[in-house]
Amino acid sequence: MLGAIEAGGTKFVCGVGTGPDDLIAATIPTVTPEITLPAVAEFFTRHGALEALGIGSFGPIDRAEGLIANTPKEAWRGCGIVAELMSRLQVPIAFDTDVNAAALGEARWGAGRGLRDFVYLTVGTGIGGGAVVNGSLVHGLVHPEMGHLMVPHDRVRDPFPGCCPYHGNCLEGLASGPALRARWGAPPESLPDDHPAWELEAHYLASGLASIAYVLAPQRFILGGGVIRQERLFSLIGGELTRLLSGYVQPGDVVAAGLGSRAGVLGALALAEMGI
Repeated sequence: MLGAIEAGGTKFVCGVGTGPDDLIAATIPTVTPEITLPAVAEFFTRHGALEALGIGSFGPIDRAEGLIANTPKEAWRGCGIVAELMSRLQVPIAFDTDVNAAALGEARWGAGRGLRDFVYLTVGTGIGGGAVVNGSLVHGLVHPEMGHLMVPHDRVRDPFPGCCPYHGNCLEGLASGPALRARWGAPPESLPDDHPAWELEAHYLASGLASIAYVLAPQRFILGGGVIRQERLFSLIGGELTRLLSGYVQPGDVVAAGLGSRAGVLGALALAEMGI
């Protein structure tokens, strides 16, 4: 039996099992570490002994130290989440970003199966990405921060300044769910299919994917997150990406996450499996 945590800004999705078919999951609100982590540990204690636990967390994180780093969520800044849960559960813990975990989940059970090179990108409250190259997750000095790519911003077409507290008009600042809400004055899920928001959104996302394509040349882009539930986006992004690349390199497929909203927690389960 393996444990999994998708640690998000609004909720922790906790699960036990061995894969998609037997996963038992529950959600716990993200409040403060002092409130949330004991409740998380209690969930796993109720479900018996674990062989290992995987955590895919909002970031940025320090993988080596097992802590959440310079996050805008002040209560969690510097939280030693790995040490805290290890002391409570006494199990090996594998730790990575939520999007890296989701990429692992898609590689193991989802739209990345059988591929050696692909990129997973989530577009929701924030934008983040994980890259699998030659079958392994990409890490560097820290971890990929694809949501903070700087993309071209035509201020005549789009005078919205961007909402990223660090960079303003990076990809996340221009194309995340909060950016859509701030720009158009309504939540993304309420915007109709023919709203001009979607062509602009597709342009920004395709601009980000084009930069990634030039660096990594993935076989496939796998897109997840709440904003991506707008089905029209896939054809718009694919067409815009082809236009931006101008035939210089092949863009790779652009597809929806095979695991849907479970990509993160199942990816954390795959992390746990790797950590045994």
